[in-house]
Amino acid sequence: MAVFYSFHYDNDSWRVQQIRNIGVVDNTDSVGAQEWEKVRYKTDEAIKNWIDNQMKYKRAVVVLIGSETASRNWVQYEIERAWELRKPLLGIKIHGLKDENGNTSKEGQDPFLEKRYWPIPIFTPQGWDSKEKYNDIKQNLSKWIEQGYTRP
Repeated sequence: MAVFYSFHYDNDSWRVQQIRNIGVVDNTDSVGAQEWEKVRYKTDEAIKNWIDNQMKYKRAVVVLIGSETASRNWVQYEIERAWELRKPLLGIKIHGLKDENGNTSKEGQDPFLEKRYWPIPIFTPQGWDSKEKYNDIKQNLSKWIEQGYTRP
């Protein structure tokens, strides 16, 4: 099962890479940092087309919620597209995972509230530290994806 991960690139790419590397879902065609770096400074229309093409054949859209994810325009666009395409949609909070410097971040706001998308499930990994939270994501990621909300 291939999924589209939506996240705030600058703040959370390290945390997201940890989740991609879990290997629970098929990420053979997942987007790497180099590909995003090529497209992120293009026109808005080019970025929208790129997102649409990346999302087209994905089974679900997983919003990985960090401290500033809800306020990111491209994350909001990705949520809107997932909703329009009736893709299963869910959120996973990642503030408890460490970044490349060993730091965690503040808990982020619900990115689905702005447009009142609901009842989109948001999962908060359990555990006292980054390792425990990572293990909870690893054990539950497939199950959470299956519980993503699909619009009728």
